[in-house]
Amino acid sequence: MKRALVTGAGGAFGTAICSELRARGWEVVGLDLAGSEESILPCDVTSDQAVKEAVREGISRLGGLDALVNNAGLGGPASAGSPPGDRVRAMIDVNLLGAWRVSAAAIDALVQSRGRVVFIASRMSFIGLPLGAAYGVSKRGVVAYADALRAEYSTHVKVTCVHPAMVKTPIHDATREAGLNLEGFSTEEPLEGVVARVVEACESPKPKRDVAVTRTGAIQLAFSRGSTVPSAYRMKMRRSAAPRKSAGMSLSVASLTMPVSLAADARSSSELSNRWCSWSRRLT
Repeated sequence: MKRALVTGAGGAFGTAICSELRARGWEVVGLDLAGSEESILPCDVTSDQAVKEAVREGISRLGGLDALVNNAGLGGPASAGSPPGDRVRAMIDVNLLGAWRVSAAAIDALVQSRGRVVFIASRMSFIGLPLGAAYGVSKRGVVAYADALRAEYSTHVKVTCVHPAMVKTPIHDATREAGLNLEGFSTEEPLEGVVARVVEACESPKPKRDVAVTRTGAIQLAFSRGSTVPSAYRMKMRRSAAPRKSAGMSLSVASLTMPVSLAADARSSSELSNRWCSWSRRLT
């Protein structure tokens, strides 16, 4: 039986994700600010200590961990022309740093199981909307963190970002009360579609890096996170490698990714990180 930990398990997304995973045979433990039932542990994702304790307890109950779904999030209006206040800091702390804390607390178990991490990102991570500064910044930060996590742990842990557009859930209430109706800027997507993409990312043998819910979202992703970016990156790496090759060093673009053979038998996240650092020093 597969085992999953889901943050924000008491909200609209979290409840639906937990329910669908269980229906598909997963054993699931949820984390939420207020643990409302036996299968949801109380956890404030803005607290380092609370996260460590809750994740440890969740993994202990599950007997290991195969998937972490970072779903906990806050929304609300924030103008880019106003200084960041408490609500802005809270959104960044929950949406970005909360996902970081939980992922870091769970990474050893995920390395051991060759598991995966799924982040609920947003199309606002790459499409700016009025009054969406804080939410967009927090979700773009989530994508950047997911990319970094993937770069360090891809030999052992798969990482996926799911990018919904607007889904009618309470997270949009504060924005609507501030006078911004996202229905005029973003196409509504069904909650069931988001849940299906999350479950697919948890179960697919080869989950995608970024997943959209609809065809429109997939097109937007292709423009913002598509193949032109990796291609440009590879070209830049080739140029940076040229002086080393001319100096007689054997270095290909492919070698800029740590060979799987060097990491395959790592037993923990710290050992994997140490091997990555040791290998990367060969390139300097």
